[in-house]
Amino acid sequence: MSKYHLRCTQCGEVVPDFATWFSQNQSCKCGSKRAVAEYSTDYNKLKTLIEAKAPENFYLYFDFLPFENFDNVISFGEGTIPIENWTYLENFAKEKYDIDCKVLVYRNDLNGGTNTFKDVAASLAATIFKENGIKDFCVASTGNTATAYSRYLALAGIDFTVFVPKCVNPDTVEAILRYGQNVMVCDGDYSFAKQRAAAFHEDNEVLISAGNIDPIRVEAKKTMVFEFMRQLGRIPDVYIQAVSGGTGPIAVEKGISEIGDIFPEAKLPRMLLVQQDTCDPMVQGWERAKTSGFKDGWEKDYPIIDNPQTIVSILSTGNPGMFPVVAPIVKKSGGTFLRVPENNLAQIAKIAKDQCGVYFGPAAAVCLAGFYQALQNGEIHNGETVLINTGEGIRRASSFKEMVDNA
Repeated sequence: MSKYHLRCTQCGEVVPDFATWFSQNQSCKCGSKRAVAEYSTDYNKLKTLIEAKAPENFYLYFDFLPFENFDNVISFGEGTIPIENWTYLENFAKEKYDIDCKVLVYRNDLNGGTNTFKDVAASLAATIFKENGIKDFCVASTGNTATAYSRYLALAGIDFTVFVPKCVNPDTVEAILRYGQNVMVCDGDYSFAKQRAAAFHEDNEVLISAGNIDPIRVEAKKTMVFEFMRQLGRIPDVYIQAVSGGTGPIAVEKGISEIGDIFPEAKLPRMLLVQQDTCDPMVQGWERAKTSGFKDGWEKDYPIIDNPQTIVSILSTGNPGMFPVVAPIVKKSGGTFLRVPENNLAQIAKIAKDQCGVYFGPAAAVCLAGFYQALQNGEIHNGETVLINTGEGIRRASSFKEMVDNA
């Protein structure tokens, strides 16, 4: 008996495994592209795992991940990264706003693969593809997904073709090529890159990324909830993340739902999702919704920014197709979307470097900027524990590093 199956979120149809899901072009018979993984394993075992110490990687949670044979694991030691207490942010909150809060930073820049929060998804994808005999894969990406999947799929012996927008950081292109994979720089924005990837998928019968709702991505990233419980013994009150598509919030909600029976005290954290002012369609959509009083269909009303001009190429999704999925989760959590000025990012990253010796990339700087903006907007309260889910290190952002050094 398989330990997992996929269930269509639209009609409830059970898809027995990923082999079937892939054979159906990653969709249910009803046409829906969204499915969630469900497990037959006793969740009391998860409670025991969460009490474990210093695992090598997130495959500690093998019984709650959607593949069968542990021998197929492709890993660089990702997923059990440290959660650090950054007191300089706590001190700022106290001195500037008289707010007593605990500030934790989830250090994705210390992941073992490409030092981004895409590594867990890339690792699980490579593992599942290997188990199911997938030989080719393609994706449209603004940077982190492209780089992480390039490295992990190369290790699994899978040919990978990436379509990136014209604004992509040159360091990302160099990294993809270094891993021996194929990269196509498109003469347009991310939406155009997605069109090119879709055409490549159809013309060559190559498996394509299912995007932010991909159950592989969600199942990998949900393990951060397990790590919150393992390392902290609780779920933080506030969760801050920079957002382009939004798998992170979807995965947090999925993880919370899975541990509900064994940790009934675990509740969805208040989500504060952050975008820079040069590419902020989700923020604008949220503002429209608030103005209208969240009238029926509010989640479908959002702007599209053509060819956004931003130094944060990783967060350059001008057409936020995931807003109808992510925004209701934010509303359910009691959270909000925050806009931060792009021209402050280098200075914020420099403060982190000076205080903690950490060089963050531009998307992670957006996340850190969200903490300051949240304080200014009154979104953080006395006694709360705030977790900042940073995105990536400086490895593929040499031009931003220069900006930080000169700030």
